[in-house]
Amino acid sequence: MKIALQYIFFAIIATAANLLVQLVVTALDPTEFKFWTALVAGTGAGLVVKYLLDKHYIFQARHITRPADIGKSFFRYALTGLLTTAVFWGLELGFHHGFPGWPAAKYVGGAIGLAIGYVWKYQLDRRFTFSNP
Repeated sequence: MKIALQYIFFAIIATAANLLVQLVVTALDPTEFKFWTALVAGTGAGLVVKYLLDKHYIFQARHITRPADIGKSFFRYALTGLLTTAVFWGLELGFHHGFPGWPAAKYVGGAIGLAIGYVWKYQLDRRFTFSNP
């Protein structure tokens, strides 16, 4: 139960980092592509934050120490995140376009998508990213 609560707490931290970066990029980007630059930047920020927290605290992957091994595990982490990112982006886009008069819609959809994605991500990471050989 302790790991589940930690995982939820870290998912909230990574979600906050993601959405905060999106808010900042949206405010600063003067181009017509700000929706997409914000989405990509937020995804990257959340990915790095969640990887570091998961590696050290959830999976306690102390066996991953060499730079090459860290690179491989981060690559696997990002790769397993493609499916979950599709869910997150799909819900964020769906809310953004489905509720055009609601300014917070994309963030609500993004938060829901991230919550669903993180449930799947835990299982994928346990099996493929941080498993001890």
